[in-house]
Amino acid sequence: MHISCFIASADATDLQQTINQLRESSLVESITVVCDEKPAISEVLWIKGSSFTATETIKLIAAASHGKFTLLYTKSLPLTIGQFGLERMVRMAEDSSAGMLYTDYFESKSGQLQPNPVIEYQAGSLRDDFNFGSLMLYNTAALKSAANRMDAQYTFAALYDLRLKVSQNHSLVRLPEFLYTEVENDTRKSGQKMFDYVDPKNRRVQIEMEEACTQHLKDVGAYLEPKFKTIEFDETDFPVEASVIIPVRNRVTTITDAIKSVLSQQTNFDFNLIVIDNHSTDGTTEIVKSIAVGDKRLIHIIPGRKDLGIGGCWNEGVMDSRCGKFAVQLDSDDLYIDDSVLTKIVNAFYEQQCAMVVGSYQMVNFKLEEIPPGLIDHKEWTPENGRNNALAHQWSWCAKGFLYTCVTRGESSEYQLW
Repeated sequence: MHISCFIASADATDLQQTINQLRESSLVESITVVCDEKPAISEVLWIKGSSFTATETIKLIAAASHGKFTLLYTKSLPLTIGQFGLERMVRMAEDSSAGMLYTDYFESKSGQLQPNPVIEYQAGSLRDDFNFGSLMLYNTAALKSAANRMDAQYTFAALYDLRLKVSQNHSLVRLPEFLYTEVENDTRKSGQKMFDYVDPKNRRVQIEMEEACTQHLKDVGAYLEPKFKTIEFDETDFPVEASVIIPVRNRVTTITDAIKSVLSQQTNFDFNLIVIDNHSTDGTTEIVKSIAVGDKRLIHIIPGRKDLGIGGCWNEGVMDSRCGKFAVQLDSDDLYIDDSVLTKIVNAFYEQQCAMVVGSYQMVNFKLEEIPPGLIDHKEWTPENGRNNALAHQWSWCAKGFLYTCVTRGESSEYQLW
């Protein structure tokens, strides 16, 4: 049950630490560094490759691996393997017949060790940013088979393409044990990292991920063709044309501006604002109540349940009998860019004959000054492939800044999304 290990190029000191860690296991048959130039360390092999995300590199790895298992370590920072970590991974991979196995891990951030449990992979877990960690153990036969079917030449999506193709014939298994430590030097908050994907400078990455996912969906018979039902907007009566829905909890500094940006909308149709106040404790409740007294368009709901997250609060608003024909999302820390947004959204439904409208938004700070990545235009939402993209991407519905996003109550899998 020997392992062929492939590791990313790194600083000589960091690289040597990772190599020493791998050498401690008798299961390791070979260690190969993926890099542009031959490393100065003599006891390792190397293949010329720029990145694990390139198809050419994955194919070279598949050709060079001779152990029963292939271990990929994708980070350039030093790796620390837990006690009997590789042995545990191999045993579980054997017992589960996994095509690929991954584990929980520790992160070393600014000298502090933090546990990072990952989540279970399931059939249909297609997000291209699904966190497997940086250490993945592949069944070599499964890896070689998948690599042979990688026809597209990717620069950024090869590791994603590999995982999708392995999953077509084999299970991807999580071992819920903290078996290694990786160093994390990106200390930004998760709320900042989530916008990396939609940063315009990463558009090439987006396109490649879309192509890989679309091909996978076609391979497994799950691709949704751009064929849509016609929507009958008048088949049901609603109390108002549109409802803006704001789930909120403890947003005392932003909720007033969010509410005012809605109530200031200029429309030729009736609309209301439904604020679902998830038992705020910081004064948010009192603010919403006071505004509602002066404007009957504001409906203030405090749910009877206390176990609702943001999704549950959204459901409360949509299912309320006072909800309009179009349910329009606004986050409690966001603003509409001007007083015509709601009209534009409603008009788009009728013009596009669609069940869901996704708007662009601008990233700003509390002073309404633009901050990176700026305009999020959601170019991936196309009539041709938007529904398929929705399976692969982490959608950044909420952002500090100007946002408008809305959905109707309907079967979005059968209607056009715009």
